[in-house]
Amino acid sequence: MRTGVQPGSFDPPTLAHLAIAHAALRHHRLDRVIWTVSRRPLGKDDGRTDVDDRLTVLHSVVADHRWLAAEATDARLVADIADGYDVVIMGADKWHQLHDPTFYGGPEAEPAAAMDRALERLPICAVAPRDGLTVPPEVELSVPRWVARQSSSDAVAGAPWMALSAARHSGLWWEIR
Repeated sequence: MRTGVQPGSFDPPTLAHLAIAHAALRHHRLDRVIWTVSRRPLGKDDGRTDVDDRLTVLHSVVADHRWLAAEATDARLVADIADGYDVVIMGADKWHQLHDPTFYGGPEAEPAAAMDRALERLPICAVAPRDGLTVPPEVELSVPRWVARQSSSDAVAGAPWMALSAARHSGLWWEIR
């Protein structure tokens, strides 16, 4: 079985998240895509909502898509999250983060060398474009143009229509009226 992993905060999950997952499923002939939420993501605060609450919403979404699953992980680096998968699926913002040495290293490692080692461990990458960010053509995932203009932050800031219905109806991000 060919599987892909799509790490993200999904805070909230959006139509773009689903479109990206489906595009990777088709393009890379995957049987399953796993949405994976890091309990302590790199480069982000803990999130607007609790990870377990987000997982409840994600499980509601995946119930309608036999090819989709959701889980949480304690892994933080995309290379660690992607270990064992055939494809790692991400947006262009995550792609650029992968290539930023400040997210790597520690007391025993030089950041650039640690980044190179992590990048070497990645499986096939499927990267969705985002407005204003370039993506190498060999990893670019073909998605509808509107996908590049959506984000969870925009959904919360005033465009809740970008969020999946399970997120809108959960009451976690917006007051239900």
